[in-house]
Amino acid sequence: MQRLKIFIKPTFLIFMFILLTLSVVRAVTAPEHVKETGIKTPKINTVIVHPNEVKINKAHQQALNEALEIYFAKAIASGDIVGAGVSIVMGDSIVISEGYGKKNIKLNDQVDSETVFRLGSLSKGFAGVLAARLKSEGILDYTDKVHDYIPEFKLGDITNTDQITLATILSQTSGAPYHSYTNLVEAGLPLTEIAKRFKAVTPISKPGKMYSYQNAMFALSGEMMQKATHQDIKTLLNNRFFEPLEMTTISMDYQSLDHMNNVALPHSHSGKSWKTLKLNNNYYNAVAAGGINASALDMAKWMRLLLGHRPEIMDKTALEQAFKPFIEIKGSSKYYQRWPGHVSSYYGFGWRIHKFMENEAEKTMLHHGGSVNNYRNEIAVYPDADLGICVLLNSNSKLARTVIPDLYKIVNAIYNERNSKTTLDKNSIAALVP
Repeated sequence: MQRLKIFIKPTFLIFMFILLTLSVVRAVTAPEHVKETGIKTPKINTVIVHPNEVKINKAHQQALNEALEIYFAKAIASGDIVGAGVSIVMGDSIVISEGYGKKNIKLNDQVDSETVFRLGSLSKGFAGVLAARLKSEGILDYTDKVHDYIPEFKLGDITNTDQITLATILSQTSGAPYHSYTNLVEAGLPLTEIAKRFKAVTPISKPGKMYSYQNAMFALSGEMMQKATHQDIKTLLNNRFFEPLEMTTISMDYQSLDHMNNVALPHSHSGKSWKTLKLNNNYYNAVAAGGINASALDMAKWMRLLLGHRPEIMDKTALEQAFKPFIEIKGSSKYYQRWPGHVSSYYGFGWRIHKFMENEAEKTMLHHGGSVNNYRNEIAVYPDADLGICVLLNSNSKLARTVIPDLYKIVNAIYNERNSKTTLDKNSIAALVP
């Protein structure tokens, strides 16, 4: 027994020495961000994929490509649109990042995945997620009062003003009348000047009680973030999202857009044809509300984060703060309230949250539209399906009202194919297109 004890002791010491050595090696070879922040590298699971499954996935992607080519060729031929940048994300994969049609109706330059469009109010979704990120860092809280950061701001009496918070302006429930001072944003006034003018506005409801869509009021969230961090919203978005996500074509000012070569110019109808318009500098004084420019490829990278597949950049729990329903959008007159299966709509923080029925189950869609300078855009994220769809148009087209449910239907029809065929013939693909 004594000899056994003597044998066990050195063996145990050797085992502990090996463990200590391995831990030192891991610490030395760990990436710098791991050593500095303590964030652990996610465990990578090896998945064995059957060759036939790979073949089917490729066939599905090819079928999706062909269906979208038919869909957008039809829209271009009918005169509904000039050009489109389209991205579709499934899980952590970008399955589509393509361009269709022309950047300029007068030229033959084709839209591609890196052609830049103005996003308009899709910018609000970036601001909402940024606010959630700053809250998770303990820098801001949704209960923070607007006038604590912008002392000159006042809406109604002091009691009413005290109830206007970061949450109420991000959720479009400040109590200001519909589109208050959007004209001043479009005139290029600084937000600090616009903030002063709200004292002349009579509230239509108590804060947090009524949905009333805003641009100027919403944009004050960017001013609050700047005061809290001592960095403007452009710097905050670049440092926390755009650079880590390698969103290389994104910008937030007129000068950058004007000097880019690969830009889709805006268009308007002129009789039965299209007329090219000039770029304007509206909303770059209100980046949070409508001042971001991006390509389809950049939006695909953004949707991967929105679906929770970039946890090293933003934790999914923090991310979901932006997507919680805050106020119901009542009525049935909005285009999205007429989408198939629609049950109800809400506004969160820079996002519309829609509930819809599919196969007798209620599901969720995170959505926003955007319109500026005759660009018209739509983004929709389906958490239940781990799916994201974004369409950027360089014309204010009626197609925007239905493009999201149209593409969702096409994706479902192709990827829910469960028979033994690995290819869909052209007639079958064409039949999927609305």
